[in-house]
Amino acid sequence: MHQQTILQPGSHVPDGATYLPTSVETAYWGRLPCAADRAVLSVDPGQEVVVDTLSHEGILEDQGGDPLAYFAERGVAENAVLADAVELAGARRSLLGDRVPGLPGVAGAHGGHVVTGPIEVRGARPGDLLAIRVLATEPRVPYGVISNRHGRGALPDEYPAGGVESVSVFAEVDSWSDGAGRGSLPLFEGSDRTVGFDLHPFLGIMGVAAAGDERPHSVPPGPFGGNIDINLLGAGSTLYLPVQAAGALAYVGDPHFAQGDGEVALTAFEASLRVRLSFDLIPASDAVATFGKLAGPLAETAEFLVPTGLDRDLDVAVQNCVRAAIALLEVRYGMSPAHAYAYLSAATDFDISQVVDVVKGVHAKIRKADFGGHER
Repeated sequence: MHQQTILQPGSHVPDGATYLPTSVETAYWGRLPCAADRAVLSVDPGQEVVVDTLSHEGILEDQGGDPLAYFAERGVAENAVLADAVELAGARRSLLGDRVPGLPGVAGAHGGHVVTGPIEVRGARPGDLLAIRVLATEPRVPYGVISNRHGRGALPDEYPAGGVESVSVFAEVDSWSDGAGRGSLPLFEGSDRTVGFDLHPFLGIMGVAAAGDERPHSVPPGPFGGNIDINLLGAGSTLYLPVQAAGALAYVGDPHFAQGDGEVALTAFEASLRVRLSFDLIPASDAVATFGKLAGPLAETAEFLVPTGLDRDLDVAVQNCVRAAIALLEVRYGMSPAHAYAYLSAATDFDISQVVDVVKGVHAKIRKADFGGHER
């Protein structure tokens, strides 16, 4: 396991940074903020915020609900277990159930994503776009968990096998430096042999408050964003979200160290991240002129524009993504729909973001360089 500084709450935060920890006062567990919720932090458009996000893995009830004991069994020293994980797990147990102040109840042992916020962006109004820019990501610990549970995942009738309800595989960070690293997991339980893979940290959940006074469940994504699980959303990326409530009321969570497209087992390499974000505001008139009228999340990286499609039916999710991509190309580059459709068929990958979160996700990777900067 890589020897790194453990980023406990509040430790090693840059001087002068606007900082948001995950605590009982700032977290939602299994639910997402709605328009009726009160912001825990207010920022101006463009302001940077350092957020300590917290993974749900290791604190869930089917893992014992005690992160100190759970991770000790996997060789993690007590001082390397995050204090905010201990705090949230303790608050849940002390109130004899899944409901604690600020941590709404969770339906089932999975679905317990921890999200942090909401953050008010001053001046944001419905019709505007909120641009969440991911400036930096850093592992808070050198370990995490990949889980399959309760007949969820791409093969619900086959895994978990052997009559067990939950399988959690402990994974480690082998190296990390300057935003890049490698992780590994054993070939089988107790094996000294491992398989290694690149780390690409990102936040599985980024969103804005849903309209109304009902908090959405944290599992299915929606027009507000939420659990979209697009692994392109690492450092250097931007997620554009249609604002649905005054102040936007943004939130983040479900941190990952790595995830394959599809996330077929149910979770990927889930582990806590410190992220540096900025929250920019695009007024409604500019948003429509630049992107068209967005029905849901749109991502952007240095290389790609990434429209999305969401639906419970994967076929419909693909169709929604294709429609979103055609509309984007029409507005941004002046393409006719027929030519946009042809270009997408010839030159654009449509990837499955995830198939395990009730609402399936698809995203397209439109290569910006193909258009030579010919925006309208």
